[in-house]
Amino acid sequence: MKAMILAAGRGERMRPLTDTCPKPLLRAGGKPLAVWHLEGLAKAGIREVVINHAHLGQMLEDALGDGSHWGLRISYSPEQEALETAGGIAQALDQLGPDAFLVVNGDVYCEMDFASVQANAGVTMLSSDILAHIVLVDNPEHHGRGDFHLDGSLVRPDREPRLTFSGVGVYRKELFEKILPGTPAKLGPLLAAAAARELVSAERFTGYWLDVGTPERLERLDARLTEPSSGTRPEQ
Repeated sequence: MKAMILAAGRGERMRPLTDTCPKPLLRAGGKPLAVWHLEGLAKAGIREVVINHAHLGQMLEDALGDGSHWGLRISYSPEQEALETAGGIAQALDQLGPDAFLVVNGDVYCEMDFASVQANAGVTMLSSDILAHIVLVDNPEHHGRGDFHLDGSLVRPDREPRLTFSGVGVYRKELFEKILPGTPAKLGPLLAAAAARELVSAERFTGYWLDVGTPERLERLDARLTEPSSGTRPEQ
């Protein structure tokens, strides 16, 4: 399975940090946010990763290179203007190939096992018409209403209570087939429409996850990852 890291956002809430650095290269625990994902994907056995970018994209390519440092092959999907989440995925479909692929938002940090997500997605997608398998988390304080209701293994877009979409999911390319390349489109409404047709499955992750959307949350994450008791050793 190939993977994609969504890294094209401008990071407005992170300014002024993102005026001179793309958000996925901001550091926490001694590493850029994107590197935590790359290490997790490599550990899960993924070998090919696509990264889209727009704002300061060349800095991202210069920093991460071809991925060989992590045993990966990284290719890039540049966007002149950021195409939003679904638009960025649609733009990169030719690089992602014909099979289901894993996507993770570049501006989240999570301690989930991507191999487990792949396996769970395979169970729900193998003998069904499911187009997406997403990971939901408990609602953070800044997003108390959540996004989707989890009913067994199916996502219901119009029921309560709701959980928050983590930014991690496995998708079939058919989910994006109506999006013209180069057209901005958001993933949330696309998932809601598919869920209304019972075409989206999900799992709930209860481990550590953080939407690193503000400088304050970045500081919180850095403190967690650099504490001796965190269990995570920063890169020297």
